[in-house]
Amino acid sequence: MAQEDVFKKLVSHCKEYGFVFPSSEIYDGLGAVYDYGQYGVELKNNIKKYWWDSMTLLHENVVGIDSAIFMHPTIWKASGHVDAFNDPLIDNKDSKKRYRADVLIEDHLGKIEEKMNKEVAKAAKKFGDAFDEAKFRETNPRVLEHQAKWNEIHERYSKAMNESNFEIVCPISGTRNWTEVRQFNLMFSTDMGSTADGATKIYLRPETAQGIFVNFLNVQKTGRMKIPFGIAQIGKAFRNEIVARQFIFRMREFEQMEMQFFVRPGEEIEWFKKWKSTRLKWHQALGLGD
Repeated sequence: MAQEDVFKKLVSHCKEYGFVFPSSEIYDGLGAVYDYGQYGVELKNNIKKYWWDSMTLLHENVVGIDSAIFMHPTIWKASGHVDAFNDPLIDNKDSKKRYRADVLIEDHLGKIEEKMNKEVAKAAKKFGDAFDEAKFRETNPRVLEHQAKWNEIHERYSKAMNESNFEIVCPISGTRNWTEVRQFNLMFSTDMGSTADGATKIYLRPETAQGIFVNFLNVQKTGRMKIPFGIAQIGKAFRNEIVARQFIFRMREFEQMEMQFFVRPGEEIEWFKKWKSTRLKWHQALGLGD
């Protein structure tokens, strides 16, 4: 069964058995927004509770917060989100469809990679245990031809991201009649204030980490925390995704579970290994493997 068919069955199953519903479905729905049904919300809450307990209750040096969704707009300017949190968009003038330019490029390069992998798979089947994949990729003329094409296209299309000569064919119209690539900021914005003239433009947070960072000193002082320590948070985040067709794996409104762990400079590798070892023990205890 094709991967796309499996995915459709998964989506249908989630709706039929009360896990996930398309939001506002009786009014034709709202793209990339979903509601969790009676079983979906229980599953989600169980996952959140397990994660929260494993982060905050099993570690004396990890605490939790719940920061606001609305934050001062200067925070997002300072973090680079206002200027750099963008997707490159492009429209085909014939099909009137809008795409992410980087996704079109990745899909096109992926087709070439698939051809290379097929050559490798055929050779592996032919030579069995004696097959040396690295050497085959370095010496096989067909693989080298595909790789050279991949490199040339990657360089050319990377340059085209900042120019108007975008040469990929539109999947619908089959033409190369494109607009210029332009950057689209992924943050939702709204106005805060009692009047239109005095309103302040603010953003719905695209991630939860900033709420942790700006509360670092508050947590450290009130909790008398000493480095190393961590701050955990579960909360809503919002991203104005242009191409969002991946069910609950790519939504405009979603929840994040995030923990930022603060260490002294130079000790990050040591603590990374400790956390990796702890995670492995949790997975083994739950029978989840590595």
